[in-house]
Amino acid sequence: MSVSTPRRSVRVALLLAALAGACRPATPPSGSARELRWGGDAEGGAPFVEADPADPTKVRGFDVEIAGMIARGLGRSPRFVQVAWASIEASVERGDFDVGLSGVEDRPDLRSRHAVSIPYYEFHEVLAVRPADAARYATLRALKGHRVATLGSTQAYAILIAARDSLGVIPISYDDDVHPYDDLVAGRVDAVLLDNIIAERSLRRSGGKGFVIQPEPVATGHYVAVLARSDSALRDSVDALLRDRMRDGSLEKTFRAWNVWNDAQARYIDAASARAPSDAGSPTQNPRSAAAYLPSLLRAAFVTLALSCLAMTLAVAAGAAIAAGRVYGSAPARALLATYVEVVRGTPVLLQLFVLYYGLSSVVRLPAFLAAVLGLGLNYAAYESEIYRGALQAIQRSQLEAGRTLGLSEWQIFRLVRAPQALRLALAPMTNDFVALLKDSSLVSVITVVELTKQTAIYATNIGSWVVPGALCALAYLAFSLPLARFARRLERRWSGA
Repeated sequence: MSVSTPRRSVRVALLLAALAGACRPATPPSGSARELRWGGDAEGGAPFVEADPADPTKVRGFDVEIAGMIARGLGRSPRFVQVAWASIEASVERGDFDVGLSGVEDRPDLRSRHAVSIPYYEFHEVLAVRPADAARYATLRALKGHRVATLGSTQAYAILIAARDSLGVIPISYDDDVHPYDDLVAGRVDAVLLDNIIAERSLRRSGGKGFVIQPEPVATGHYVAVLARSDSALRDSVDALLRDRMRDGSLEKTFRAWNVWNDAQARYIDAASARAPSDAGSPTQNPRSAAAYLPSLLRAAFVTLALSCLAMTLAVAAGAAIAAGRVYGSAPARALLATYVEVVRGTPVLLQLFVLYYGLSSVVRLPAFLAAVLGLGLNYAAYESEIYRGALQAIQRSQLEAGRTLGLSEWQIFRLVRAPQALRLALAPMTNDFVALLKDSSLVSVITVVELTKQTAIYATNIGSWVVPGALCALAYLAFSLPLARFARRLERRWSGA
């Protein structure tokens, strides 16, 4: 009896513990149940989300404060998760965080794929132009045949794509919202179409000089919080909290603190806070089919192919000249060429593209496509030169001495003896470099060239999935690279006599 009683007590205790564990809410896969993980992009900067200058480990901005309001309303503490702006929607769907807040724009296709909150801020798409052009470029229609810059994968970009077909506007896509205004001032583009918040921030940054903002808005949009499609219950809680913060003036106080409050926003907040929950949001619509994107993908594929071929031609020509100089040149020439090769190989091609396009703009304003060809071509010329130099030095000296004995000049020895054999040795690595250059051409989107990978990213963002766009992009790259590899193997077999 004295033994069985303790055992029974242990069993009862274990049973109660198991029941308590079964009733306890499940812990999220990452983070704490008392945390609200929210994702944003600190690179976007104020007033949305930016690193706090006083403590760079923290973030600040009106989206940061709104995330804090939502977290406190849910009885949780906010925890920021850094994510690229273009990846917020995909990341929230895969569970990296609970809520995405970083100037996320309300769009019908967004609502068709995710759980989306009521809009909490109304913005306007506005045109920015140089002061001298303010009178003649007051509308998009007036910009027919002119270059208009914007941030890719935004409502403004969609507007420009539609205007390209209907009004003849030339859309120029950027990966950030700083360089469009820099290029406007520099004369590379004729106008910029972006949110009034971004436009006004850029105008303050420039000291109010270089461009003006047109008073008539092109379109109206709204910022929302985005959640995973399955998180509709959390979305409903977020909606209720946002309405409460509208009614008690918390949102107005935050927006005033960040200098983004205006009369239009006051009217919107009054209407939105009184609107019934069933009235919130935009109507859903299905994303466009793959066939609708094919013309854009084909144009981008042609840009990629043309860019790669031109850059490789430059790389081969410059690489051959550098290799010849390092083999046959004087000591100063060899030292200078060796320095070029090491500097180019030792620095990122992305940095070189920025220097060519932006860094040299005060000296020479290269068109984006030309800067891309020069950047990739001169970068790969350094690698090609090492291939050719190694191939030239691999030719046996006895063959060169035999040519001199026969009375051939150095140029004849190079042309008839050394170069043909070196080309055979260099063919395989040259093919590898061309395939690598094809893939590296995706980097030129940072200087506004919309090539295949950039257009694919825009397509994937618009439909909310990388499966079909990624497969189409991969097929296009394979269609470019596989025939080249087969052609190179045929040449190798032919030259080897096999």
